[in-house]
Amino acid sequence: MAVKLSVRNVFKVFGEKTDAALELLEKGNSKEDILEQTGATVGVQDASFDVGEGEIFVVMGLSGSGKSTLVRMLNGLIPPTSGSIMIDGADVASCSQDELRRIRREKITMVFQHFALFPHWSVADNAAYGLKVKGTKPAERRKRALKALEQVGLTAWADSLPAELSGGMQQRVGLARGLANGPEVLLMDEPFGALDPLIRREMQDELIELQKTLKKTIVFITHDLNEALLLGDKIAIMKDGRFVQVGTAQEIVSNPADDYVAAFVADIDRGRVFTAEDVSNDPAAMKLGTDTAEDAMRAMEDLNRNALYVVNDKNMIAGVVTYQDLAAATLNLEEPNPVLEKVMLTEYPTVDADVQLNDLYGAASGGLPIAVTDSKDRLVGVVEPEAVFAQLSGDDETVLSEASEAPPAQDSEKESANV
Repeated sequence: MAVKLSVRNVFKVFGEKTDAALELLEKGNSKEDILEQTGATVGVQDASFDVGEGEIFVVMGLSGSGKSTLVRMLNGLIPPTSGSIMIDGADVASCSQDELRRIRREKITMVFQHFALFPHWSVADNAAYGLKVKGTKPAERRKRALKALEQVGLTAWADSLPAELSGGMQQRVGLARGLANGPEVLLMDEPFGALDPLIRREMQDELIELQKTLKKTIVFITHDLNEALLLGDKIAIMKDGRFVQVGTAQEIVSNPADDYVAAFVADIDRGRVFTAEDVSNDPAAMKLGTDTAEDAMRAMEDLNRNALYVVNDKNMIAGVVTYQDLAAATLNLEEPNPVLEKVMLTEYPTVDADVQLNDLYGAASGGLPIAVTDSKDRLVGVVEPEAVFAQLSGDDETVLSEASEAPPAQDSEKESANV
């Protein structure tokens, strides 16, 4: 993935004694000590990160953590005290005002929490505001504004006034206004923070769906960790102006960097963070028309599994066999080692790799391993029911450790079948 935005060693100190404040920072002094000694306020400390093209990078932090200061430096609203902010090779931190205006016109736009629509303008005119400022001709403004409104599902309200729209719809107008400019980088500063919880969740889902088509590079600011975990391809957690952890949602929930992060993720709904792909095993499977019951039983014993899928020569699933059924079938004296077609079950659970764990609970309760398939219905992974329950409970490491030490569950089944 190509890097679209690259930030290196960015500091922001507010006040007159910035050099003295930076020296104290290098010596390890706290923000409070620096404020007391110099009167300067540290906003951001040594921020470095890359955002890939088409990636959503979420910066999460409580009030006063520095996240809003950081995002305003990205488009030059606040100049950094030191460091570089590169967008396609141009340094926002040190470029001329003419170059900064060009970057804002062509590369980057911002969506704020308070959408500040003009109440006497139509929805389409509000969406076209940025284009009007840029001097775009009226006909072209209208065309691009309508396209942006279509992207956010508001075409039917193009000629309505903002007062006729709900809060969520008004926020979508604000988003359309940003999209109409055709930005390559979208900065979103707590855009859903003023919305009711239900509308906020709807907007989060809409942004996810919209991003699948638009593939914009997005820096999203929020104080809500659930929102960060839902939206972010990568997440940075800020405290006192500094990044304390950067990673994927799964990395942060599974391995919090310190007690501060651990306290945040303690009550997170893990079922919305992890997907089938995160808990799936390698797609070990038996071959249709080739392997027998004894082959499958040996494979299960080696893999410590109670069931395996059976696939054809195109790796498409034909069925699933369980150790218990195979053990019972081998007791048939007329055909003690049947081919798998005679023993396998042809009804089984399947999911896509990106399905959230919350949506796997019902399938996992059935007892069979869940097949993870790709767009061509080929087997790409297998989710054991125990892995789903363990991850949802937060005990995945403990359960996996116990499983690696325990003897295969099927051994006792084999012994009872042979009695």
